[in-house]
Amino acid sequence: MNGDDEDLARLAKALGHPARVAILRHIIANDACFFGDLAEAVALAPSTISQHVSVLKGAGLLRDGGAQGRPAYCLNHDRLRRLMDLLGAIDATVPAHRRCCNP
Repeated sequence: MNGDDEDLARLAKALGHPARVAILRHIIANDACFFGDLAEAVALAPSTISQHVSVLKGAGLLRDGGAQGRPAYCLNHDRLRRLMDLLGAIDATVPAHRRCCNP
């Protein structure tokens, strides 16, 4: 394994739960930086949301963006682009003559 494989696995694991995907979608829908209580936006207990947010932050997909004592959850666009690049790199390794399942 190389560093790219480990990074992709870390990012994929962070997105491996529907609640974390829902949290990211909600943050993105709010201009990629959400100020407020995620428990009001995502139908989960605050402690559960906190655990999911910790996983997303650990993978670098979210970062703190609060100012003046106001907490915020912000999308890390660089990490999201990194995920897309890593997935694209996997797809690019498949030769055209091996793409047998594509119409």
